[in-house]
Amino acid sequence: MKPSIQLRLTQHLTMTPQLQQAIRLLQLSTLDLKQEIQEALESNPLLETAEEGDFREQVRGKAETAAEPTEAAPAHEDDYSSDEREYGGETEPEVAATPTDLPQDLPVDSAWEDIYEPVLPAGSGGAGDDEGADIYSQRAAGQTLCDHLEWQLNLTPFNETDRAIASAIVDAINEDGYLTQSVEEIRAAFEDPDIGVEEVEAVLHRIQNFDPPGVGARDPRECLLIQLRQLPAGTPHRARALELVQEHFDLLASQDQAQIRRRMKLDEGELSGIIHLIRSLSPRPGALVAAPEPQYVEPDVFVFKRGGAWRVELNPEATPRLRVNADYASLIRRADNSLDNQFLKNHLQEARWFIKSLKSRNETLLRVATKIVEFQRGFLEHGDEAMRPLVLRDIADALGMHESTISRVTTQKYMYTPRGTLEFKYFFSSHVSTAAGGEASATAIRALIKKLVAAERPDKPLSDSKIAEILQDQGIEVARRTIAKYREAMAIPPSNERKRLV
Repeated sequence: MKPSIQLRLTQHLTMTPQLQQAIRLLQLSTLDLKQEIQEALESNPLLETAEEGDFREQVRGKAETAAEPTEAAPAHEDDYSSDEREYGGETEPEVAATPTDLPQDLPVDSAWEDIYEPVLPAGSGGAGDDEGADIYSQRAAGQTLCDHLEWQLNLTPFNETDRAIASAIVDAINEDGYLTQSVEEIRAAFEDPDIGVEEVEAVLHRIQNFDPPGVGARDPRECLLIQLRQLPAGTPHRARALELVQEHFDLLASQDQAQIRRRMKLDEGELSGIIHLIRSLSPRPGALVAAPEPQYVEPDVFVFKRGGAWRVELNPEATPRLRVNADYASLIRRADNSLDNQFLKNHLQEARWFIKSLKSRNETLLRVATKIVEFQRGFLEHGDEAMRPLVLRDIADALGMHESTISRVTTQKYMYTPRGTLEFKYFFSSHVSTAAGGEASATAIRALIKKLVAAERPDKPLSDSKIAEILQDQGIEVARRTIAKYREAMAIPPSNERKRLV
């Protein structure tokens, strides 16, 4: 086969750098977007926030309208430009100190703060400066269970050996308050042959008397026993509750009330009081101290009802307003090919594309959020039970966009609504058919399951098959295994574990 030259016409999609930047900004969360904007502001001198530009113009206006220099101020002090005044580092105070304010002779070890009150920058948290202060940076670090136990350990009298054992025990306690190592393993960590298992056990019993009650237990049974023993002796049903947990814990865990009444010779009312006392205890004592630090979410859009109609607005705090620095842009000369001028040209083009990409991101985000609100108006009015089935393709077809674009917009984006701050993905769910030929969303079905479980009789909970029958009576065709899947997703235990006395 001889080599030959052929001419072919083909079409292929080229991802320009500008398109790649727009797609990358579209899928960023609010936190990542702010970091991306900050990096762009630091790397591109022709890019600035609107607040920075307004401040510079205000300073320039004051400089242009300033009075002529007085005799006390030499004329050469006004020779530098207004920009040099603004960005030249330290600025002079508007009101100069009079000679009487400054002592004639200062001690050699004196500082400026000893004579004048220091001026704190905005947002530094000084007195009277509430605006702009970062309240999150002033929060104390959350206390962990280990810190709480070590604080009590330092207040408890121990000899040197017992203190070392107690420290090892505290390190082996997890966030739930349970001991994760056996007494033998803690004993093996010490090379001293004089330390025995009995001594480790004795120190463990002292740790189990620490706050919160039940800490240091090796299993749920021991955790409940520790808490019951720490209750006052006159607590009603305390003695029988200790007997139940110590002798019949397996029956208690399986909620076999008939066997419990038969073996302990109890009537229904007495057993109800015992179980009520046990249910007042905490199976995870560490959660009472080691509360997780709350995670704050900044919404991308606000949804509110005004004049009978639902409206969607972008969060102005989510993305700062950017613009091109007019001073640097005015220095660019078209016919100049010098390195400095080329540097300004390149950064001017980058700044314009970055601003355009941000604008496109905001417009796309607003369009998608508005269309989601149109689809899910029933949810905003009536709650989860009125959630409509919705998939990404529905929004893509309604807006004339690609499905991948909708996926990027709805990832890690949040919407503030009267129903709470929800992720965009929350409004999308699969569907099942109804008897009338319609569709019911998975979110609405989960809400109905939760409602049915909350209203069931504690001594006769609803099984998955019974819930499926109830939903079928309402016209929703759903299988028993689908009910089980939704129930497990909501962390609702099965009916045999939900069964209890009133």
